[in-house]
Amino acid sequence: MTNITLEPLQPQITQRLQQRASKNGRSIEAEITAILSSVLISEPPQTASLGLATAIQRHFAGIEDFEIPEIPREPIRTPPTF
Repeated sequence: MTNITLEPLQPQITQRLQQRASKNGRSIEAEITAILSSVLISEPPQTASLGLATAIQRHFAGIEDFEIPEIPREPIRTPPTF
């Protein structure tokens, strides 16, 4: 297991960690481990090989009942001759 040192932590963060740890019946170290595990394990890893379409699809996956209106199109005009 890797040791990590966090310095300096803001007093508000330390206080919130202590409150959350005691609420969950854990030490501060165990609470930090639980927080990191819940965030890092539940998220899929971000990779540079993701395509733009896939990234957009994942970003907007939670939005439902939305359709982009169709734009009326006209035939292409004949290009001018000089």
